[in-house]
Amino acid sequence: MARADHARLDDLYRDPYPLYERARRSEGLTFVPEVDAWLVARDEDVREVLRRPEDFSSRRALLPDVLPSPPALEILGRGFGGRPTVVSSDGEAHQRHRAPLSKGMSAARVAALAPFAVERAGTLVDSFAADGRFELMETYARQLPGQVVGRLIGLDPVDVPAVVYGGRRAEQLLFRPLGPDEQISAAQDIVALQRLLDGYVRDRRENPRDDLCSGMVAALAPGDGELTLDQRHELVSELQNFLIAGHLTTTALIGTTFLHLLSDRRQWELLCAEPELIPAAVEEAARYDSAVQAFRRVTTRPVTVAGTELPEGATLLVAYGSANRDERRHERADVFDITRPPTRQHLAFGHGPHGCPGSRLAREQLRLTLELFTRRMPGLRIDEDRPAPVMLPTLIHRSPEALHLVH
Repeated sequence: MARADHARLDDLYRDPYPLYERARRSEGLTFVPEVDAWLVARDEDVREVLRRPEDFSSRRALLPDVLPSPPALEILGRGFGGRPTVVSSDGEAHQRHRAPLSKGMSAARVAALAPFAVERAGTLVDSFAADGRFELMETYARQLPGQVVGRLIGLDPVDVPAVVYGGRRAEQLLFRPLGPDEQISAAQDIVALQRLLDGYVRDRRENPRDDLCSGMVAALAPGDGELTLDQRHELVSELQNFLIAGHLTTTALIGTTFLHLLSDRRQWELLCAEPELIPAAVEEAARYDSAVQAFRRVTTRPVTVAGTELPEGATLLVAYGSANRDERRHERADVFDITRPPTRQHLAFGHGPHGCPGSRLAREQLRLTLELFTRRMPGLRIDEDRPAPVMLPTLIHRSPEALHLVH
């Protein structure tokens, strides 16, 4: 994709809501040339597509916006991965990938992880609370989720920063227009991440523990023999996908929540005065500006959606973010309002077989974060001496690039 074309795509990604509104008001589906896909924008239609995985395959759910250069691809060939994951598989394969994740993120597992998350959140806030001014995304929102997911997986804490960095580099290589040298550098960073994860996979085969990495090894490569190369590729693919999804989306959810609460400080002040509203604020934040805005689906046969006839192989962009602003489902859908009665009828965490298995953990991290900040920093506000927040140009973890705050 040419840089000029990518600039237009970035504009769409930074603010997709006008397009969503037009698509919801239009008859049938709307074709969007920038993403080469039919946009599924209404709540009813999004739910229909997500309920029918046999007709709408997930195999291209995370189609990259940028094809890496041949030198970068050559470097990637030296690493691990490249196999279908829970996000990009269907049917029995999807169930096989999903089972260890669902078990590893059960209510009991999340509850057991909560004290660690609370301790780490408090330590992070201690590191900048005395400064008066701080940038939320780098000092907190990009830190806590990586540490929590690392603990869940069973990573050594010293490896967590490298894992988080490698995940961000993977996203940059596949979704940002990088120069030739930077593509090569990103590919090298990704391979370093994959080799690190391969080390964990092989260690857990020999020395299983009570962690998610061990559970994934046992489920996806049953037995006790030495892992085959193909098994290692599959396990690294799944781990890399989980780590990226597990921290980037929660990072985004924390960032957008604070952006909207502090853009209308009456709601922040209300939350500080009435902390019992925090559960409702979590659901409203997830609904109003969903971290995962959309995933792709591909038709497996000729189908009709919202009156639009589609052939086999047609690509759909299934927009959770648009469905969550659908007035047919949510009254005053374009208004951010934490006094809205809490409901989980939104689609921020998906729907159907591919509903997010980590939604409980994401909600818990946002809940404890709001409890912590409303208690310790009730005077928090956006730093008006710094540039206004700009959204990242992405649909898979929508959030501010930076959020400068003062208290």
